[in-house]
Amino acid sequence: MGEGRIASLSRGHVSVGIVVVMVLDGYGRRGVWEIGRKEIKDRKGTENVAADHLSQIKNEEISDVSEVDDNFPGETLMEINTKDEPWLADFANYLVADIIPKGMTYQQKNKFFSDLKHYFWEEPYLFKVCYDRMIRSCVSGPETQTILDQCHHGPTGGHYGPNVTAKKVLDSGFYWPAIIKEAHTLVHLCEACQKTGNISKRDEIPLTNIQVCEIFDIWGIDFMGPFPKSHKFEYILVAIDYVPKWAEA
Repeated sequence: MGEGRIASLSRGHVSVGIVVVMVLDGYGRRGVWEIGRKEIKDRKGTENVAADHLSQIKNEEISDVSEVDDNFPGETLMEINTKDEPWLADFANYLVADIIPKGMTYQQKNKFFSDLKHYFWEEPYLFKVCYDRMIRSCVSGPETQTILDQCHHGPTGGHYGPNVTAKKVLDSGFYWPAIIKEAHTLVHLCEACQKTGNISKRDEIPLTNIQVCEIFDIWGIDFMGPFPKSHKFEYILVAIDYVPKWAEA
């Protein structure tokens, strides 16, 4: 909140009009902002209406009994949060600047340097030599979810199970420690996968061998579609001979 007022000063035959604004900040502290200044010359023998008006304005002091709170409202505003550091931060910091993570026990240090042998830094990415001797790029954060989405229900996805989805991530050249766990969560939350589900033993039909001796003895017929329209047709009828696997559509 702010209140504007006009004050007058006198220097000889010159009156100075100053427009000021009294401002109260969020902590109850007051500040004065000068936003205008104008000199009014007082000529002898003439009536200066503006100077008289400025000199007659009542200057009321604002009494503020509220105490000034010097405490910073958010003590953690500038605090650096280290709890959400990416999993690869310790490896990258050591490979780049030889910074050893603080607060580790003797066993944790041994495990850290044992795992460190599989990582190397190539600006600006961290890579890992996995157990299959393949070099994969280390990723973290929201990028992992994007990669999983593309490998599961992207153009080359196919809505496979968690193990196959995780294998597609590794085959794409990416790595992070929680691939399997996040793949299981993704498949569990996928609406299309939950609607389809797996075929249970109750729904399975026993397979029987088909004895074929001569060509053209037995044909298999299947109805396929829908496909993008071609001459107003969306479906095709496919017939396959069991012996030479000859197909007719």
